[in-house]
Amino acid sequence: MNEENNDVKAPVPEAAPAQAPAARPGRSGFQGKGRPKFRQRPEAKKDDGSVERVIVINRVSKVVKGGKNFSFNAVVVAGDGKGNVGVGIGKSKEVSEAITKGASKAKKNFYKVHLMGDTIPHEVIGTFKATRVLLKPAAPGTGVIAGGPVRALCDAVGVKNILTKCFGSRNPLNVLRAARKGFDQLRSTRRG
Repeated sequence: MNEENNDVKAPVPEAAPAQAPAARPGRSGFQGKGRPKFRQRPEAKKDDGSVERVIVINRVSKVVKGGKNFSFNAVVVAGDGKGNVGVGIGKSKEVSEAITKGASKAKKNFYKVHLMGDTIPHEVIGTFKATRVLLKPAAPGTGVIAGGPVRALCDAVGVKNILTKCFGSRNPLNVLRAARKGFDQLRSTRRG
């Protein structure tokens, strides 16, 4: 009986108490004079290889007699990575619902982009209102040299090497529309 009791009462090592990480100064989500840092949202890859990326989420308020009504709109880019891409805008009272609506509209508005390998066939400038977007083919290994909305659009199309520059207004929706007009002007080098 003594032997059985000794086996049961084996000492158990105590775990070290968990320590919270020390807060580092200047590591909040803001930079400079109260302006939020731009954080690239991760792209959502689906099982079928399609890519969806949220470009921007805007909060809109409507002032009514009882106070303010808030709603959200989301600009979403969707593509299959093989030359088909679409842009959609979803509006709703909830952020997740706005993103879902934007993604479904983007998939309905797919259009074909002519590619030459993993770049575009020739240089083009797309214009929409006060925004101009320059799209230039690049040598293999260059990567996607683009910012914000144009980068997301190029990733969704499946372009791996491209040089871009945005002139004029930097409104994300107008930049996307200008880039789309630029992609529409592309012509394949093949005849037939």
